[in-house]
Amino acid sequence: MSPAEIRERYERIREEVGRAVTVVAATKYVSVEDMAALAEAGVEVVGENRAQDLKAKHDAYGNAFRWHFIGHLQSRKAPLVSELCELCHSLASGSAARKLTIPALVEVNLSGEATKSGVSPEGLPALLEIYPDVRGLMTMPPATGDPEDSRPYFRRLRELAEQHALRDLSMGTSQDYCVAAEEGATLVRVGAVLWQR
Repeated sequence: MSPAEIRERYERIREEVGRAVTVVAATKYVSVEDMAALAEAGVEVVGENRAQDLKAKHDAYGNAFRWHFIGHLQSRKAPLVSELCELCHSLASGSAARKLTIPALVEVNLSGEATKSGVSPEGLPALLEIYPDVRGLMTMPPATGDPEDSRPYFRRLRELAEQHALRDLSMGTSQDYCVAAEEGATLVRVGAVLWQR
C-alpha cells in the first residue's frame, strides 16, 4: 500500500469519526521498515501492542509520531512504556500501575471473556484509587461480523466513564470504529482498514 493510498484512507476515517476523535494507527502487524509509509502518509498517532516492537519502532521513528501503548501492559514493561509513550490505553493491574508514570486509560473487560485482558467493572474503583492519572477507559468487545453487535459494550463503557467522571474513551477498531464514534469514543484504534488491500 502506497503512502498516498494510506493517506486517503486515513483522511476518510478522520472524516467519518469527526475531527475531535483521535485516530490511532494500530501498528502490531506493521514492520519497522513499513512505518516510513505511515509517516509519509501523515499519520500522527500510532499505537503499539508489544513493548519490544515499540522500542524498535521508536528507535527508528521516534519524532515522526506521537506514541501510544495499546497492548497488554506487563508491570515489568511499564517503565519502558512510560519512557516512550504519551498515553497507555491498557492499564489493568495494580502491579503495572505502581510502575507506570504516564497518563493512562483503564482497560475494562465488559464481555467477561477469559481470553481478554482488563478489570471487571466492579474492579474499576479499586484501580482508580491506586493510579492518580487515569484519563479514561478502554475496552475490546467480542469479535463480530456486525459492527452493531459492539454498540452495547461501547455504550456501557461510556456510562462507566460518566459514573467516574472520566473523559476519554478508547474503543472501536477497524471492524466497528464508526459505531464507537457514535457512542462517544475519543480515540479509535484502526489497523487493517488503513493498509490492507
